[in-house]
Amino acid sequence: MKESISLKEMFQTLKKRLLLIIIITAIFTAISGIVSYFFLTPIYQSSTQILVNQEKSENAVYGPNEVQTNLQLINTYNAIIKSPVILDKVIKKENLEMTSEELNKLISVSNEQESQVVNITVQHENPQDSKNIANTIATTFQSEIKSIMNVDNVSILTKAELGSRIKPSPILNMTIALVVGLMVSVGVAFLLEYLDNTLKEDRDIEDQLGLPVLGAITIINIDKATRKNGSKIKINETRGDSIGS
Repeated sequence: MKESISLKEMFQTLKKRLLLIIIITAIFTAISGIVSYFFLTPIYQSSTQILVNQEKSENAVYGPNEVQTNLQLINTYNAIIKSPVILDKVIKKENLEMTSEELNKLISVSNEQESQVVNITVQHENPQDSKNIANTIATTFQSEIKSIMNVDNVSILTKAELGSRIKPSPILNMTIALVVGLMVSVGVAFLLEYLDNTLKEDRDIEDQLGLPVLGAITIINIDKATRKNGSKIKINETRGDSIGS
C-alpha cells in the first residue's frame, strides 16, 4: 500500500521535534556568528573619484567630439592607474610591504557608462590603509599622467574617507546560517520520524501487522482515595491493551 502523509501529520511531527529544530538552528546560527566575528579577517573599502577632461579656457565649451575623446581616454587611464608605473610609487610613498602585483589585486578601477568620472576603489584589512592608498593612487596618477601622456586633464573630485567594512557581513552570514539550520533541522526531524518504527496508533497496527483492531482500552491513571461500601480503595493505575486477531 502506498504510504502518504497528511498536512496534519506534518505539523504534528514538527511540533513533536520542535526542541530539536530550535537547538540545531541555534547551533548553526551561533557557529556562523562566532566564525564571522572572531575567525574571518574583516575587509574595509575606500573609494576616491577623479575627473578626466580637457584643459580649456574660461570661455570655451565642450563639444561632442571632445567628450567622446575623453571617454576613449578613460580605458587607457584605467590601465595606467593599475600599472607598476603608478603602483610602485604608491608602495614607496606608503611604505607598503607588498609588490605591485599584490597591490593590483586590492584595487578596482571603474567608471559609469558615458561618464568621465573614474572611481578608484581599494580593499584592505586596515581601514586607514585603504583610505591612504586610494588617495595616494589618485594624487600619484594626477601628477604622473602629465609626463606619461603630456596632458593635464585629470582632477580629483572626491577624496577617500576612512574605509567601511564590506566583508564578511556577520548579520548576513548568520541569517543564511539560520535558514540553512532551519532546513537541516526540519529534514532531520522528518528523517527521525521516518526511521521511528514504534507503534503509536491503531492504524499503525493495521498497517504494520495486517491485523484488524477489535477494540482499545485507554490507560487510566487515578490517584485519589475513593470510598466504596465504607472502605477506602486507592487505585493507582489500570491499563488495557488493544486486542487484535
